[in-house]
Amino acid sequence: MNAAALDAQIIADKNAGLTPFWICSTHGTTSSGAFDPTPAIGLIAQRHNVWLHVDAAMHGIAALAPELRWVNDGLELADSYCTNPHKWMGVNFDCDLFWTSDRASLLGALSILPEYLRSAAAESGAAIDYRDWQIPLGRRFRSLKLWFAIRTDGTAVFQELIRRHVAITQELAALVAADSRFEVVAPFTLNLLCLRIIGESAENGDQLTDALIEAANATREVFFTRTVLNGRSVLRFSIGGRTTDHHHVMAAWELLKNLS
Repeated sequence: MNAAALDAQIIADKNAGLTPFWICSTHGTTSSGAFDPTPAIGLIAQRHNVWLHVDAAMHGIAALAPELRWVNDGLELADSYCTNPHKWMGVNFDCDLFWTSDRASLLGALSILPEYLRSAAAESGAAIDYRDWQIPLGRRFRSLKLWFAIRTDGTAVFQELIRRHVAITQELAALVAADSRFEVVAPFTLNLLCLRIIGESAENGDQLTDALIEAANATREVFFTRTVLNGRSVLRFSIGGRTTDHHHVMAAWELLKNLS
């Protein structure tokens, strides 16, 4: 997101009689792991009195490692925040951590209280009815698996997992850069590497990259997803599984080379 363009658009919308009310800043996009400039965006949101949500679904967990807490830069300016333990903490799908600075506004928008849902515990404040924090009435016990993961592993295990995957990604990026058939097409700060085959033309590179993804997945030894960056086909090499280790990644890289 371009902060200056955002500011100009909000001003233009206000001048047109519209009311901008919500901004979403992303910390680690799904396609490429890109980060929006939240410190600058946050100041704009405050100046215009617009709610700022930070979506760190993919990479917010990296903040468990102290040296990677830059992933949350600007978070002090946010009104709400989320990140997903099922993406990089070894917790089973689905599990989201959500924080808001103003739960009253959330509850005011989503709360319903027919007689059959009243309870003394909820009305006294002794219990929190999380049905009022979401659109569905029913809610699964998602927090139990997260509690078990935290109690079983602890911070040190999570930090080791994150650091190991970041280091492997850096090593993989160097190997890709050293192979003249491939190119890295986006910054790689954490555990996602975006790469593609260099073709005789951009279109040929797209065709070769798409064919490589299809061929690799057909082996059933790996599974890669495709995205489009700057109009070009890209292979997403995401390293985040709880049991994914160095030899798995190197084997996957060898497979890609052999199929290219």
